[in-house]
Order: sequence, then C-alpha cells, then structure tokens
Amino acid sequence: MTEGPRVRIDSGEISGRDQKTVHAYRGIPYAQPPVGPLRYRAPQPVEPWAGVRSATEFSAAAPQNKKYTLVGFREYQPTSEDSLTLNVVAPAREATTPRPVMVFIHGGAYLMGSSATPLYYGNSLVERGDIVYVSINYRLGALGYLDLTEFSTAERPIDGNLGLRDQVAALEWVHRNIAAFGGDPGNVTVFGESAGGNAVTTLLATPAARGLFHRAIAQSSAPGLTVDAVTARGWGKRFVEIVGGPEHIDTATSEELGRAGNRLMGELNREQLGVVPFGPTVDGDYLPEDPEVAIAAGRGAQVPLIIGTNRTEATLFTKMPGMGRPSAERAAHTVGATTEGFAPLAAAYPGFPDVASLNRIIGDYMFWAPSLRIAQAHAKHAPTYFYRYDFSPKTLDLLGYGATHASELMAVFGVYHGTTGWVLGALGDRRIAMRVSDGMQRDWITFARTGRPAGEWPTYNGTSRATLVIDDRNRIVYDPSPEIRRAWDAFEAARR
Repeated sequence: MTEGPRVRIDSGEISGRDQKTVHAYRGIPYAQPPVGPLRYRAPQPVEPWAGVRSATEFSAAAPQNKKYTLVGFREYQPTSEDSLTLNVVAPAREATTPRPVMVFIHGGAYLMGSSATPLYYGNSLVERGDIVYVSINYRLGALGYLDLTEFSTAERPIDGNLGLRDQVAALEWVHRNIAAFGGDPGNVTVFGESAGGNAVTTLLATPAARGLFHRAIAQSSAPGLTVDAVTARGWGKRFVEIVGGPEHIDTATSEELGRAGNRLMGELNREQLGVVPFGPTVDGDYLPEDPEVAIAAGRGAQVPLIIGTNRTEATLFTKMPGMGRPSAERAAHTVGATTEGFAPLAAAYPGFPDVASLNRIIGDYMFWAPSLRIAQAHAKHAPTYFYRYDFSPKTLDLLGYGATHASELMAVFGVYHGTTGWVLGALGDRRIAMRVSDGMQRDWITFARTGRPAGEWPTYNGTSRATLVIDDRNRIVYDPSPEIRRAWDAFEAARR
C-alpha cells in the first residue's frame, strides 16, 4: 500500500491510501469533536482545514471497554470522545457513471463497536460490486444513547438522541461529499447489523433522515432497543444518581461514565434479564413516534427494505461465560412475562423446555418477532424482502452456536474467501461457505444498485409472508413457523 489518492471535500482536501484495486480514506471527520461544551450536544459542522489532511489511518473508537476494541493480535483501537469520523472505500478505477453507495452502521448494543473492526473494512463489497462503501463511528453508551435531557439548563443545554443524530449527520456528509469519491448521492443504501440494524429501522422513522438514503437493509435488528420517553428518562435519572448527581455528568471522565453505565445495566438486568439501557428514545421531537407505529401508518421512509434474522440468534449470548444453562425461568424473565403469561408462548415451541427451544424463544423475542412486525408494517407502503439466515459452517455447529447472531456478517463481508475462511471451513465446507457468501453479496449489491435483490426472492406481505432461507441451498418458505408467529402476536397483544 502506498499513500497517494487525494480528494477535495467540503471541509478541505484529504489524502488516502492506494490499495491497488481500491482507494481507502480513513478517519474523516463528519462533525466537530463532541468534547467540552459539545459533550451532550447535537453534532456540529466540521471546522475547515488548510492544506492536505491525512486520511490514511482509522480514528479513535467511541469510549467503551477496551476488550471490545480488539483489531488484531494484542492490538486495540484507541478510544476517545473525539470519534465522530467515517471511512470511505472506492474502486481505484475512475467511475464512468456515479456508483451506488452503501453506508454501514456497526452493531454492539449501542455500547461497543467501531468502524475500525477489520470485519467492516468493506473492500470485498467494493471490489465485487463496483460500489462506494462508507462506515461510520457514532457516540455510544451514556454519551450517545441515554436520555439526560431532564437535566438540561439554559446554561448547560443537553440534546437527546445523540447517537441517532450522529448517524444522520454522517448521512448528511455522504449526501454532500460522496460524489467526490465517485458515489451517487441519489442512490444510497444504509445497512447495519444488531444495534446497527436497529439504527436502520429507527432511521426509517426519523424525519431528519428523510431523503438521505434510498434503500435500507436491517440485519438482525433489535427494534426493542428503541424505547419510549418515560422509560428512557427513568434510566437517565438512575444513571445520574449513580454518577453522583447532575453536577458530575460534565466532570466525570468517559471511563467513569462507562462504569456507571455498566452498573446501571447490571441493576436493570436483575429486574429483567437482557435489558440494554442504551438506545434511541421516542422523544416526540427528533424521533416523534415509535418506528413500528410510524412505518405502519405510512409516515416512515417508503424505500425498498431487506430485513431478516438468523436462525439461532441467541446462542451467542446464552453461551457466554458465566451465563449457565438456559432455563424456562430465565427465558420468561428475559421476555418480561409471568409464569401464566409465558405458558401459552412456550407451548408453541416444539421440544420446550429443551435448550434449543429456550434459545429460540430468547432470539425470537429480541430479533425475529419484532423484525416480522417491522416487515409487515413496511410492506404496506414499499417493497420489502424478508430473510432467515440458516447457514452455519460445521465449525460453528460443533461449538454449539449454529447460525448465531452476527454470523451472517462473515458472508456479507466476504470473510469466507480470506484466511479466516480457512479456519471456519476447516471441516470441509469452505466451498459451500464461499458460495453462500457470493450469493449474499450479490443480493445485497444488486439491491443497493436497483432496489431489488439479484436472486429469486418474492416481496414480503402479510398474506404469503415469503421468506428467503439462506443456506447451502437457498429456498423460499412461505410463512415459516406460523404457530410461533401467532403465539408472539397474542403475547404482544396481551401486554398492550
């Protein structure tokens, strides 16, 4: 790799890396550092610079526990509150026509993650699809996803939904600047996984994001991370009490705020397992309505949508050290149900209460059931495609994970074609894995280009419920697990 390519954007000139087939530009600021008086404020425009700014290295990740910033063998990405940057990868060859743009939002429960994670580099998508790829950082944890607006004063204003505002600011940057990289600002696909998938389904209902993207892909979205204002403000109040009072939210270091956030999450999980107190807030202002409500009413962005989940989402979490064997009591606690309320739901799962059924219940609660509701709501107004990712290399099966949470990212980002693919395919199914990856990349890229996947994939609707099952051989299944779907509908209706 050699330094070389230069691009002029609205804040100045940058110099990136020539990686032969692609040009990579890293650590580009899309907003001022949110430090000092800007710590709890909406992102502000970048101050222009003179000369040429180096864009050859990733910037710091948002503040988080160090163990989540591993980017290589014993190598960790630095963290800093000065982290509002993005990265662009574009084909090295000149564009004859503007290229489709794919903007990736990383996951991590809104408390961890970074665009510097090697999995998210995006080179494979760019080389395969002749697209321009963008990955972004945004504020996490208490600094990005706690509602502290109750403690706002005239002297010290505090804005809400900071991480969501950061994502919109990044999309605004793309709209203004991506043409300089050969991208088409009129053809932008936003895609993300887990919390990043939640960001996508939330952006669909965010008025400030309207017109900034034209297609959307939500992988394993957790719509429940977006919460109502009363709940969010209650969590914010408890957090401030842990910190020691509102006078300390400015003076506390990011490490101290992180420890307070961990303590808050621990306390909440003793009340209900699986609660993550960080996420977008339906504040009636920046995010006026619950996304599901807004989308169903036609007040969301009516753009083509791919949405789906993985077959065994929950094994990633239930197999974590110290979690112990899943139990019916733990599953009921996770979904927030009484014993009486849980019984009809559990009865819909074959084999209950074996471990597989308990994992399925937890994963369906967090990802599948709410994603189905989003798909059904969106399908009334725009083309919607639903998938279930079933593929699992034998290595993950042997370890008991199966097609677990985030495993589809290895297919989307072409991991199976690289060195890691040899490890995961050690039991002889690497060629199958590469074929699955090729198909998934082809669908994602074609969708970004045209608004339709490449393969045979009917649109989803509330009658046929066509679902693409992604496996060693893809297949279309109509209304998979209807009894379980109806049980979740009844469960949710009883809770309202």
